[in-house]
Amino acid sequence: MKELTVPATVGELDHVQEFVENELEAQGIPMKIQMQISIAVEEIYINIARYAYHPQIGQATVRCAVGGDPLQVTIQFLDSGKPFDPLAKLDADTTLSAEERDIGGLGILMVKRSMDDVVYEYRDGCNILTLKKSI
Repeated sequence: MKELTVPATVGELDHVQEFVENELEAQGIPMKIQMQISIAVEEIYINIARYAYHPQIGQATVRCAVGGDPLQVTIQFLDSGKPFDPLAKLDADTTLSAEERDIGGLGILMVKRSMDDVVYEYRDGCNILTLKKSI
């Protein structure tokens, strides 16, 4: 797995996106799947940047691997910020109007629906969120 470690700030989003996009393009991943992954990467990374270390700034590591048979993309996000399992919260109720819905939860719901597998673990003081997408 190739990896990139950056300060967990919103300003680093472009570097994170470029890192992942370069890996996907190098492996010839179809554009439709690249776009799905790009949206998921943005959602997860921005949440880390905004909340993991708030009000301080820590580090975020993004790992990317493409391989296997059938071909699969694996993206991992690692941070040593506050323990947080984004999968533990109930999915946002999209049948309610925006005014009736609780704030938050739509981004992770979108990630869960666009990826084939999303797994969270907290290990050795580190949040690890793994996204997988089969090609």
